Amino acid sequence: MKSEKFSILIPTWNNFPYLKLCIESIWNYSDYHHQILVYVNEGTEEVIDWLNQNHIEFKQSEVNTGICSALNELATLVKTPYIVYMNDDMVALPHWDTAFMAAIKKMPDNLFYLSSTLIEPHQSSAQNSPFIIADYGDDLQHFREKELIENVDTFKRSNWSGASWPVSLVSAEVWNRIGGYSIEFSPGMYSDPDFSMKLWFIGVRDFIGIGDCLFYHFGSKTTKKVKQKHGSLRFLNKWGISANTFYTHYLKMSQPWSGRLAEPHLSFTQVWRNNIKKSIYAFKR
Repeated sequence: MKSEKFSILIPTWNNFPYLKLCIESIWNYSDYHHQILVYVNEGTEEVIDWLNQNHIEFKQSEVNTGICSALNELATLVKTPYIVYMNDDMVALPHWDTAFMAAIKKMPDNLFYLSSTLIEPHQSSAQNSPFIIADYGDDLQHFREKELIENVDTFKRSNWSGASWPVSLVSAEVWNRIGGYSIEFSPGMYSDPDFSMKLWFIGVRDFIGIGDCLFYHFGSKTTKKVKQKHGSLRFLNKWGISANTFYTHYLKMSQPWSGRLAEPHLSFTQVWRNNIKKSIYAFKR
């Protein structure tokens, strides 16, 4: 039996057609063999039967436990040195894992966080987004997979700074050291910058978006169903700065990767704005 390189964690919530495509893309476009772990929130017998038929390890809950708890549960099953987290509405593209492996081999230690470069059909509302906008369909019915695969090499780019969301890769040792995802952010909004901030506090300074590790993302088919407020304020209250400040001034989001990040120097105005926001959060509480 081939050894498994990565343990891939996939939380899913009543999204079987996308989950099936996601896993099939891993089978079709990976250069290595990987351990696939799925957490089924709610779900149906159809999902469970398909996972069993294909010998895919999974855990399940009768209710939606959210991304944070699901990922932490799946992490207890990990058998490889590296953990990859992806959502069920993401499609792996050829040689994604080879690109990750090449980046890992260049790292002097395991203090790193890697993200793929996402191709999305529509412009994200996020500021300074490093995503590639190319419309190959925004749902399964309109997905032009064959055409995308034929053109995939044209989307490869240089590495970028600010990796902080799935598809992501960290070492299992580092995941365990920081305790995985923080359940106070359940069901999951703003859990990504929180995870990255925890990494920052243990000394991680390589937050690298890998330009030739490509995934197609339909655009949050699952997370759009989640209604959660105050994720940004919860992050601010916990860390004393906003997620936007963290992304912009710490992680240098979307800037070309030029080496390990340095401690930021925030201006008086930036600190003042964060303190005002924190005071507003405390008042609302």
